[in-house]
Amino acid sequence: MSLTPLLVPTFGQMLTTLSAWLDKAQAQLPADEAQALLSARLAPDMFPLATQIRFACVQAQEAIARLRGEAFPASRDLLLEEGRNAGEQPGSLADAQARIAQTVALLDALAPDALDAAAGSSIAHELPNGMVFDLTAEQYARDWTLPQFYFHLMTAYAILRAQKVDLGKADYVSHMFAYLRPGTMPQG
Repeated sequence: MSLTPLLVPTFGQMLTTLSAWLDKAQAQLPADEAQALLSARLAPDMFPLATQIRFACVQAQEAIARLRGEAFPASRDLLLEEGRNAGEQPGSLADAQARIAQTVALLDALAPDALDAAAGSSIAHELPNGMVFDLTAEQYARDWTLPQFYFHLMTAYAILRAQKVDLGKADYVSHMFAYLRPGTMPQG
């Protein structure tokens, strides 16, 4: 499995999509209501939107570092700190957009094969609670980082929908329109 063409475009296009959702929310709602979205949650025991955005970025940044055998960038630590404290300090929509843009820029700066050398390597993935998962790089990509990334992304989508932001399936898969065969878009 080539990890770079699997992960980098996926992270990049979906973070760009997340940014577009935030733009759409800002366009649909008064400024104070749009800002309040960052504190919205699906359930009282879940993190708010501000955290979901940051943790989606964390997954992309951690994957890059882990699969390259590098130390985590300082930006990842900042994202974790902000995300963990977002219930009390959600930041602004501009802050959220900046975190997304910073992560997309990290992805865009990678070489076309930046993560591929790691494909057969082993990763010991330790969680803050002390649990350690021993995975190959492929297992880490498939079974950890992509599911975690999509969990935070889809939770952000669900929060926005629950808060009456007009989003639909086309907003979720907007990257697919690049592949649309001409003349096949339904009319009406």
